[in-house]
Amino acid sequence: MMLGAVDTVMLSQYSDNSVAAVGVVNQLIMFAFLIFEVINIGTSVLCSQYLGARMHKNMVQVVGVSLILNLVFGLFVSAILHYGATSLLSMMGLRPELMEYGVSYMKIVGVFAFFQAISLTISASLRSANKAVYPMMVTVVVNILNIIGNYSLIFGKFGMPALGVEGAAISTAFARGVSMVILFVILFRKHIPRFPLSYFCPFPFVELKNLLKIGVPSAGENMSYSFSQVVLTYFINMLGNEALATRTYVVNIVMFVYLFAIAMAQGGAICIGHLVGERKIHAAYLLGKYVMRISILVSLVLSCIWALMGHTLFSWLTDNPEIIRLGTIILFIDVILEVGRAINIYATNALRATGDVNYPFYVGFVVQWSVAVGCGFLFGIHWGWGLVGMWCAFVLDENLRGIIFVQRWNSLKWTKKGFVK
Repeated sequence: MMLGAVDTVMLSQYSDNSVAAVGVVNQLIMFAFLIFEVINIGTSVLCSQYLGARMHKNMVQVVGVSLILNLVFGLFVSAILHYGATSLLSMMGLRPELMEYGVSYMKIVGVFAFFQAISLTISASLRSANKAVYPMMVTVVVNILNIIGNYSLIFGKFGMPALGVEGAAISTAFARGVSMVILFVILFRKHIPRFPLSYFCPFPFVELKNLLKIGVPSAGENMSYSFSQVVLTYFINMLGNEALATRTYVVNIVMFVYLFAIAMAQGGAICIGHLVGERKIHAAYLLGKYVMRISILVSLVLSCIWALMGHTLFSWLTDNPEIIRLGTIILFIDVILEVGRAINIYATNALRATGDVNYPFYVGFVVQWSVAVGCGFLFGIHWGWGLVGMWCAFVLDENLRGIIFVQRWNSLKWTKKGFVK
C-alpha cells in the first residue's frame, strides 16, 4: 500500500497523467492482491487463537500450508497481471494518452506480485505472534529503499537513466523482493526455526479447511469492496483525467489517516484472538470497544488536519487549479467518511478474529454495491454532481456499515464463532 502511495507522490513531480494512470493500475493490483488475503486472514485468525490456546504444532501447520498456497496463488496472479496488462486497462476504459504509462507500470510491478504474496503471509504470522515490530521495521526500510530508487530511476539521478513511470515500477518491484527476503530471514530466526516434515505428513487438511473457512468469506468482503472501487474508478474515469487524477491524489493522502486505523485494527484483532483462544470473552468485548473509540478519535483528528491543509497539499502535488480546487473540497467531505471507515476497519478485523467471518461479508457486499456503487453512479454520473457526489455516496456507505457493525459487536453473537473448543 505504502509503495504505491510513494510512487504516486513522486510521480506527481513527473506528470499528472502518469499519476492518473498509475492510480488506475494500483486499484487493479490491490484487487488482485486480495486473492492472497484468502489465506492471510485465515493465517492471522488461526495463529492468534492457537497461540492463545498454546497449540504450537497447529500454528506451525497453518503457516506452512499458507506459504505453499500463497506461492501458488502469487505465481498465478503475476502471470495474469503481466500478460493481461493491456486487456485489463482497456476494460477499465483508460484513455490512449494514459495507456503507455499504465501498461509499462503494470507489466513490471505485476510480474513480481508473488513477492507480495509471500511477504503478506509471513507478516500475518509474525503479527499473530506479537512480533509486529519486525514487519513494521521491514516496511520502514523498504519504503526508504523505494524512495531512493524512485528518485534515482524516475528523474535519472546518481548516474541512473531517467525512466519515468518504468523507473517507479522497477523500484517498487525491487523493494518488494527485498522485503520478502528479509521477512523470510526473520521468520526462521525469530518465529519458526523449522517446519518439521512430521507436521505435514499426513497433510493437515483440517487446517487447510479452517483457513478456507475463515479466508474465503473474509477475503470475499475485501474483494467486494475492492471490486466496487474498481467499478467506481471506471465511473470516475468517465468524468475526465482531472477527476481521475484528483481521486488518485486524495486516496493516497487519506491513506495516511486510515493507516492508523489499520494498525489499531491489526493489533487489536490479534489481542482479541488471543483472548478468545483463552476463552476470556468479556475481556475481548471490552478491549474491542476501547480500541474502536481510540481509532475513531485519532482518525477524526488526522482527517481534520488533512482537510485544513488541503489547499497546501494539493498545491505542492500539482499546479492544476481544478485538481487543487476539487481535491480541497473532497478532503473536507472525507472527514465524515473517515469516522465510518475507522469503525469498519476495526470492527471487521475484530469480528474475524473471533471467528465471526460471514457477517462482515454479507453486510459489506450488500451495502457496498447498493450504496457506494449505486448512489455513486446516481449522484456522480446521473445527477451530474461529479466527484463530490461520488464522495458523498462513499460517506453514506462507510457510516451505514459502521453503525451495523457496532450493533453486531454489542450483540455478542460473535462469542460462539471461535475455532478453539
